[in-house]
Amino acid sequence: WCGPCRKENPNVVKAFNRFKSKGFTVFGVSLDRTKEDWVQAIQQDGLTWTHVSDLKYFQSEAARTYDIQGIPYSLLLDKDGKIIAKNLRGAALEQKLEEVLGK
Repeated sequence: WCGPCRKENPNVVKAFNRFKSKGFTVFGVSLDRTKEDWVQAIQQDGLTWTHVSDLKYFQSEAARTYDIQGIPYSLLLDKDGKIIAKNLRGAALEQKLEEVLGK
């Protein structure tokens, strides 16, 4: 499974656990080819939110729609579905969530 994605997962888990009570959630869209590797990584990394994949890798509809050229890739959406940030990693994700949702 994507090494950089696995490295970022603890940061996303931390942000999810901190802000889920304020309405923050994660919707994982995986650009995988094999279900087994994808499901194993979800379990090993403790990713408890909803996950989807059509197992079409970079030919998936999500990758084409959002012009995803590399992973990990993230979009932060507001309550109306508007993209308010892209590719926030590490502390930057928590900082943006504090800005949007409060501490």
